[in-house]
Amino acid sequence: MSELDREAIRAMRRSYGEVGLENLPADPFAAFNTWLHEAAANAVIVEANAMVLSTLGAGEHISTRTVLLKDISEGGFTFFTNYSSRKAQEMELNSQVTLLFPWFAMERQVSISGFVEKISESESAEYFATRPWSSQIGAWASAQSSPLSSREELEQRFAGASEKWPEGSIVPKPPHWGGYRVTPMSIEFWQGRYSRLHDRLRYERANSETEWEITRYYP
Repeated sequence: MSELDREAIRAMRRSYGEVGLENLPADPFAAFNTWLHEAAANAVIVEANAMVLSTLGAGEHISTRTVLLKDISEGGFTFFTNYSSRKAQEMELNSQVTLLFPWFAMERQVSISGFVEKISESESAEYFATRPWSSQIGAWASAQSSPLSSREELEQRFAGASEKWPEGSIVPKPPHWGGYRVTPMSIEFWQGRYSRLHDRLRYERANSETEWEITRYYP
């Protein structure tokens, strides 16, 4: 890396705002819903429901990717994926995961730690039926996380599935596709503040049956 590049990177900074976390409710789900709705209403933020999922695989190697939040219910955060994917294989090995919602334009982020488990087949099928046809076909076409010889191979698989289930037909949910729900044990809200005196409030509990405890942390 050149000196110019290093200096440019080190100079990347911005001033944060005055809004703090004094008025967050005692229920972290209520607080999260408020922030999610505000992020969704912000014209600068693209896909406010995008969240970074980190999993721990064999050899304690961490892997990270972005997935989309599709439901907040049953005390957890739900997303969908291919059961054969790397993330799914790692979640089978270790159910402890983290989620991160990085809403940079609002100087906010929410980080979540908890345990993940598969949702029911009926729940997965119900959601799959609401997906656009092209997304349904894509779920059949992709052997997610497997080596791919060329883009043409993927497009051929998509074409084959399209021929089997033409647009307008009912596409069944693939057996290798479905949802996961993350039950949080920790939810931390971060709000950027002036002079790097950021606000951090963390909701924590010992298990899903206990009450949340709220602690403010140094930034």
